[in-house]
Amino acid sequence: MATATAPAVLSKRQTNIVFVAILLGMLLAALDQTIVSTALPTIVADLGGAGHMSWVVTAYLLAETVATVLAGKFGDLFGRKVVFQVSAVVFVVGSALCGVAQDMLMLVAARALQGIGGGGLMVTAMALIADVIPLRDRGRYQGALGAVFGITTVVGPTLGGLFTDHLSWRWAFYVNVPVAAVVIVMAARAIPSIRSAARPIIDYAGIGLVAGGATSMILALEWGGKEYAWTSPIILGLFAASISLFAGFVLVELRAEEPMLPMRLFGNSVFTVCSTLSFIVGFAMLGAMTFLPTYLQYVDGVSATASGVRTLPMVAGLFVTSILSGNLVSRTGRYRVFPIAGGAVMTIGLYLMSTMDASTSTWLESLYMFVLGAGIGLSMQVLTIVVQNTVPYADLGTATSGVTFFRTLGSSFGTAVFGSLYTGRLESELGGALATTGVPAATAQEPAALKALDPALAGPIIAAYADAINYVFRWVVPVALLGFLVAWFLKELPLRDSARAHATDVGEGFSPPASDDRVSQLERQISDTIRRGGVGLENVLAESGAALSPSQAWAMGQTHLHTAARGRAELPEIAGRYRMPAEVLRPAFADLCQAGYARLEGDTIHLTEAGEEQFERVWDAWRGWLDAHLDDITMTDPQDRALLDEALGKVATRLVDEQRLS
Repeated sequence: MATATAPAVLSKRQTNIVFVAILLGMLLAALDQTIVSTALPTIVADLGGAGHMSWVVTAYLLAETVATVLAGKFGDLFGRKVVFQVSAVVFVVGSALCGVAQDMLMLVAARALQGIGGGGLMVTAMALIADVIPLRDRGRYQGALGAVFGITTVVGPTLGGLFTDHLSWRWAFYVNVPVAAVVIVMAARAIPSIRSAARPIIDYAGIGLVAGGATSMILALEWGGKEYAWTSPIILGLFAASISLFAGFVLVELRAEEPMLPMRLFGNSVFTVCSTLSFIVGFAMLGAMTFLPTYLQYVDGVSATASGVRTLPMVAGLFVTSILSGNLVSRTGRYRVFPIAGGAVMTIGLYLMSTMDASTSTWLESLYMFVLGAGIGLSMQVLTIVVQNTVPYADLGTATSGVTFFRTLGSSFGTAVFGSLYTGRLESELGGALATTGVPAATAQEPAALKALDPALAGPIIAAYADAINYVFRWVVPVALLGFLVAWFLKELPLRDSARAHATDVGEGFSPPASDDRVSQLERQISDTIRRGGVGLENVLAESGAALSPSQAWAMGQTHLHTAARGRAELPEIAGRYRMPAEVLRPAFADLCQAGYARLEGDTIHLTEAGEEQFERVWDAWRGWLDAHLDDITMTDPQDRALLDEALGKVATRLVDEQRLS
C-alpha cells in the first residue's frame, strides 16, 4: 500500500481555531486589494501625486501576484505554518508603513510590501485547508474561503470609506495591525507544523522574468504621455524591455524542469481562452472598482462611505449572475453560453457607464453598475471550472493557479490602464477648467472642498472629472468586446462530475490564489465526487469483506491515524480530539482488542497483524470504489495515471482515518 502523508491530528475545536486564523488572514489580504479605492481622492488631497494614484492599488496587486507563486513553493520547502506567519508579519509591517506614509512614493513602496505579505497569506491559507481540514469537509471550507475572498474584495470600498470619513484614510491600514497580530498568535498556537516530504523546485528565473516584464509594461503605460512622451527613449525602452522579458519568460518556461506556467498548457485551446477571459475579467472588475468611487465623490459629491455603498449594485449584479450561472451549469452541463453572454453584458455595462455625467440620476447609475457586475459574474463563475474540466489531471494544479494568475495580472494592468487614461485626460480637461474659474488646484483635488464651492465655479471642474472617467470607460469598452469575441472560441466538452459539484459553489468563481500542488488539487476533485455520490462507511465495509463493525472500523482508523502522525496512538489524545472523556471511547477500542485486531497497553493502542490486514481490506475497498466511480477521471497518460494513483492512495487512507462514531 502506498503510504500517504499523515494528516494533522486536530480536534474539532482546534480545526475551527485554525480555520478562523486562516479566514482572518484571507480577509486581510483580500480586503487590501480594494479598501483604498474610496480613500484615494483623500489620499491624493493629503499627499499629492495624483499621477501616481493608481500605483497605490497596482503596487499591491503586482507584489501579490509574484508572492503567491513563491509562497506556495516556500510553503513546501519550509512548512506552510512558517510561511503563513512570516507573511502575516510582513503584512503588519507594510500596513504600519502605509499608515505613517508622508508622500506618495513611500505609500506605494509600503503597499508593495503589503502585497508580498498578502500574497503569502492567501496562497498558504488555501494550502493549509488541505493540510488540516478533513477530506469530506474540504470542499465546503475552501468554497467558504473563496466566498470570503469575493465578498471582502467587493465590500472593501465601503469599509475604506467608513474609515476615511469617520477616522482617517490612514486607519484603512492601521486596522490591519491588531487583526494581523491576532492571526500571528493564533497561527503560532493552533496551526500544526507540516512540511512536504518532497523538496520543491522553484522556477526563480521564470518568476523574475514575468514580474520584470509586467512591471516594465505597467511603468510604460503609467508614464507614457504624462511623465514622458510616448515616443521618448524611456517609454520605448520600457516597452522593448517588457517584450524582451516576456519572450525570455517563454524560453525559460520551455526548458524549466518545473515551470511556473508550463507552455504546453497553451496547446489546450480551452486553457488559452479561459486565461484570456480571466485577464479581461480582472482588468474590468478591479479597474472599475478602483475608479468608480473617485467618480462618485467628485462628480456626485457624495462622501467616501457613500461612494462605497453606491458601488454595491455592481456587487449585487456580480453575485446574482454568479449563483445563477453556477446552478445552470451544474444542472445542464452546458457552460459555453455564459462567458459569451458575460462578454456582451460587460461591454454594454461599460458603454452605459461611459455615458454618465453630473445629471445622471442615482437610480440610473445603479442600474449601469448592476449591468456591469452582471456581465462580470456571468464570466467569472465558470472559468476556473471549465479549465479544471478539460486539462489533463497532471496539470490540474498549475492550470488552476494559472487562471487565477492571469486574473490577478489583469487586475494589475486594468488598474494601471484606467489610471493612465484617467490622469492623462484629467490633466488636460482640469487645466482648462481651473484657468476659467480661477479655483486653486488644491481645492479642486479635495471632494469636500469642491462640493462646498459655488455651483457656477464647481460646474466646469465637475464636468472635467466626469469627462475623464467617461473617457476611461469608453476606451475599456473595446477590451470587453474583445472578451466577447474570444469567448466564441471556447469549446464545450462534457462536464465531469467533480466540475458539476464545483459549479454551484459561488466561491469557486472568485478562486483565491491557490498553491499549484497537483495532488492536493486532485484530492479535492475526488472528494467532491465522493460527496456527490453519497457513499458511506457501511457501503465500503460491505464491499471490503472485512469482519468489522462501523465502530471497530472507526477505532482502527483512529489508531492508524494517530500512529502515523505521532508514532503512537494514545487513548486520551484521541478522546481529547473529540472533547470527551477517554472512558467514553474505551469500549470501542476494547471491542477492537477483543476481536484480536488491536492490543491496549495502558492507554496506548497498537494494531495487531490481523488488524493491519483488516485495515488494508478497508483501504483497498475505498480505493476500489474510487476507481469504479471516477469514470470521468479515467486516464491513459502514464504521468496522469501515476498522479491519480498517488492522490487515490492519500484519499483512501484519509477516508478510513476520518470516519466518525455514528
